[in-house]
Amino acid sequence: MSLFWIKKQVNPHIPFDNQLLWVVIGLMIFGLMMVTSASMSFSESNPFFYTQREIIQLGISLFLMCITLYIPMQRWQQFGTTLLILTLIMLVAVLGIGSSINGASRWIPLGVFNFQPAELAKLSLFLFLASYLTRKSDEVQSGFWGFFKPMTIMSILSTLLLLQPDLGTVIVLFTVTIGILFIAGAKLWQFIAILSTGITAVVSLILFESYRLTRLLTFLDPWQDATGSGYQLVASLMAIGSGGLFGQGMGNSILKLGYLPECHTDFIFSIISEEYGYVGVIALLLLLFFLTFKALAIGYRALNEGSQFSGYLACEIGIWFGFQTFVNVGVTSGMLPTKGLTLPFISYGGSSLIVMSIAVAILLRIDFEFRQKQAQARIRSIK
Repeated sequence: MSLFWIKKQVNPHIPFDNQLLWVVIGLMIFGLMMVTSASMSFSESNPFFYTQREIIQLGISLFLMCITLYIPMQRWQQFGTTLLILTLIMLVAVLGIGSSINGASRWIPLGVFNFQPAELAKLSLFLFLASYLTRKSDEVQSGFWGFFKPMTIMSILSTLLLLQPDLGTVIVLFTVTIGILFIAGAKLWQFIAILSTGITAVVSLILFESYRLTRLLTFLDPWQDATGSGYQLVASLMAIGSGGLFGQGMGNSILKLGYLPECHTDFIFSIISEEYGYVGVIALLLLLFFLTFKALAIGYRALNEGSQFSGYLACEIGIWFGFQTFVNVGVTSGMLPTKGLTLPFISYGGSSLIVMSIAVAILLRIDFEFRQKQAQARIRSIK
């Protein structure tokens, strides 16, 4: 039934999925509005400093999306490993030449914005995994080594990311890798083994780093130290709670006036809740859910049509968008320990916006190639 519904939505006379495109453009515009609203109080000399940067980053993102649309999926499959190697080099380089912000060395200064190789690591690993599973799906399903090899690559990336440190990105990579291996048909015992290993590793990382342990304890009871370690989460909860049903109105947030740290980046969801209330939050989450659903639907369709690389990659992008949204909302609402992950297309951050825009363009390209095949098949059947 679901496959029939997906096929029904495909119109070969439309060269791209216009619903997906307009949802993403809508999220970008709303993100620009919210970055402007959340950051205007940061600087009296130039209240539009972050807005100007966000506009430049949006321009770069749209430009790269247009280029990506012209790249066939076959090329992505051929050069996925090359991109992964380039990402590994950048992750090593950032440890030496990267700029440090809040004690973390994650960014390479590029003038207009600081590029974060960790964001590129997500896309490059997903490209590699999609290519690997296309070539070695039988090995993954039948033996240990087919499952072990992609986990080794993920472990190398994770080690470099933890040196920055960036546990949030590692959790995203781990979750998407597990998800796509499940879709590819890996055996249950393999998942039990890798989940046990992953959980043990995360617990160890939390216990052996005092600031991570503090975050965990703060998450359990932020009100115990509301003016200290729990301050950010308490301020976030106050912003969400004061939004009510319809919010305080666009631009009328109080907590953004120097009370809530990182309110234009990782905690922008709190400001959205305060200004637009429950109704606005539900509308935004529905759009983000639709984006995730579209990616998974495109991947499901591609897999059923025999395009394994495109199908696996689209599913990875869908899991990535959905999981990152879940974590960001969970952190800001106090359901999860504090972890620095952006809200897709909404939070301020050039690296995240650019890489996710390229990922959406890849989804549009996968859909375009499917429509193209459908149109060609129809022409052949007429002849």
